[in-house]
Amino acid sequence: MQTRNKSFKNNLIGGTIFAVFGIVSLPFAAIADEGMWTFDAFPSAKVQTAYGFTPTRQWLNHVQNSAVRLSVGCSASFVSPNGLILTNWHCSADCTANLTTAEHDYGRDGFFARRQEDEKVCPGLSAEVLTSITDVTAQILSSTRGKTGGDISTAREAAISAAEERACQGLDAQKYRCDVVNLYRGGQYKVYKYRTYNDVRLVFEPEYAVGFFGGDPDNFNFPRYNLDASFLRAYENGAPVRNVEYLQWTNEVPQNGDLVFVAGNPGSTQRLRTTDQLAFQRDWVLPTRQLVRSEVRGRLTEYVNGGETQRREAGEVLFSLENSFKAQYGQMRALMDPEFFGIKTREEADLKRRVRANPALLRQIGDPWATIRTATAKQRDLFMPYEFLEARAGSISGLYGYAKQLVRAAYEREKPAGERLPGYSQSGLAQLERRMLAETPTHKDQEIIGLETWLSKTREYLTVDDANVQNMLGRESPEALARRLVNGTTLADPAVRAALLRGGRAAIDASTDPMIQFVLRTDANARAIRARYVAEVDGPMSQAAEKIAQARFAAYGANLYPDATFTLRLSYGKVQGWTYNGIAVPSTTKMSGAFERATGAFPFELAPSWVAARSRIDPNIAFDISSTNDIIGGNSGSPLIDRQGRVVGAAFDGNIHSLGGDFAYDGRYNRTVSVTTAAVQEALTKIYGLDWLVNELNAR
Repeated sequence: MQTRNKSFKNNLIGGTIFAVFGIVSLPFAAIADEGMWTFDAFPSAKVQTAYGFTPTRQWLNHVQNSAVRLSVGCSASFVSPNGLILTNWHCSADCTANLTTAEHDYGRDGFFARRQEDEKVCPGLSAEVLTSITDVTAQILSSTRGKTGGDISTAREAAISAAEERACQGLDAQKYRCDVVNLYRGGQYKVYKYRTYNDVRLVFEPEYAVGFFGGDPDNFNFPRYNLDASFLRAYENGAPVRNVEYLQWTNEVPQNGDLVFVAGNPGSTQRLRTTDQLAFQRDWVLPTRQLVRSEVRGRLTEYVNGGETQRREAGEVLFSLENSFKAQYGQMRALMDPEFFGIKTREEADLKRRVRANPALLRQIGDPWATIRTATAKQRDLFMPYEFLEARAGSISGLYGYAKQLVRAAYEREKPAGERLPGYSQSGLAQLERRMLAETPTHKDQEIIGLETWLSKTREYLTVDDANVQNMLGRESPEALARRLVNGTTLADPAVRAALLRGGRAAIDASTDPMIQFVLRTDANARAIRARYVAEVDGPMSQAAEKIAQARFAAYGANLYPDATFTLRLSYGKVQGWTYNGIAVPSTTKMSGAFERATGAFPFELAPSWVAARSRIDPNIAFDISSTNDIIGGNSGSPLIDRQGRVVGAAFDGNIHSLGGDFAYDGRYNRTVSVTTAAVQEALTKIYGLDWLVNELNAR
């Protein structure tokens, strides 16, 4: 299962996927089917050369306007003019977890609206469509000229905030949002403007046993037999949105060798980072996060095994955590492989050689690699306090997340727009208000587990004598403090959150809520370490990365794609299996294979609805398919599109070889795994009896 890119509730779960299995040496310029391309710089000529088809600007615009980004860190697409959205089962898991009660366990049993009126609001979920891309590189780069140290980041953030405010000036902040996106590690800056839909409702979600059939043994593997698909719908003013641009539905299945595209929002890659930065990931970031993630996973596993109520409350969080643990383990394996790291070393050496051979370019950029090396040394000094006090503070505690954002919103909104922290612009505050007002359930035991783990690991890694730790804990133990904060706070109530948000700094400063008081006591230290990290690490690294980006453009031309940034991208490839160690893996599985693979025991236990309908299902319909498209975490739910612009599937995973995709793409083995629209339609008709939904999908 592809990981989702990010989660408001759980900043330990989020993360991109991947490790190494036979990666080949690749130059900086994209080859074969490699690349997560922006829509304003898509290499249509390369597709024409490789496949005899040219995606026109009209074709690209149509796909862009039909693609959807979900606030849970997933991708999706409109598949009817009435706001119907296709995504993955695991992308709707947060929604079903929030809707589940003791009487209705939608996560386990699925959700099936029998008519449009039965569709249920997904608390806090929003969907957005990218409407325009505007280049603001010159304005952002000029803001940092002549600056050093912390002034670099301060000037850049002010310029970014100003650009976002200008782009969305005069627009309804509840409907539009503008983000400045950093591409090519600072080589380009562009404003992405989004049309936002804040009322998203659940239409169809299959049972857990079907959506995640095969469980962890099949995860990141192929063949697969998963109906990892679900449907949502965007509403506005209490009614489904009308006349949105959408991808035409088809139950035709692309054949081996057919050209297919994936339009989605890959979360994060590190293909353009220097070897010093990758070594820091290998030696510091990934080991630290995996150790903490492992402890949270152990505590949650023990909790979930305690009974049906515990499973219902925390099962989805544990499910996502385990998936991310496996993915991050893959990244560690990639970076610890000497052969793989040698590839990155040779790539960097080739670029440096080209720079040295160009005296004018050398004079222009100097030695940005040395700058990054120096900043990385400083990063080692600051990483632990920054990680535990700011970047990963609170672990899986949503209540702590509410408190921190409420406190910061109160203080940031008093500042001019250009001086605010990222995320607290006018549109950012509008998004924050929507999250605060969402009727999202809170589970105290789960909250306590998260806070206990964070507080105890902070004390362990920073030491008992650290002033920050003493300020956090006082004379309390991590366990006692966590219980006092969770049991005493009223932030689980949306009305309380709304009053604090709208009351501003006066309301925050006057609050007696223990979680708010805790953040007020600790946030100054968190802000201080953040400011140092930005000044001494992010600032110098960003400026050096801008120069390395200039070098790449000079050395390799425009045949480059930027690292993933959870913004809309388009990849192209073909339906294809692969051969590894003499074993040929076909590109397609059939629906009959699910019944042949089923054992009756988890994780190979099919849902009763499937067992009962076996005789009605066409066994030869293609279930899941693999293709050479270049994707990563965040692409979950992305539409698989044929050359006619029709949706033929939904991407939900990569194979085991794709686990190195965070750092490099290997066209020999790297594969995307998608569920076909044909299988989805067969299930809707023959198993779930949702003819009304099928009729909407096939309306012309």
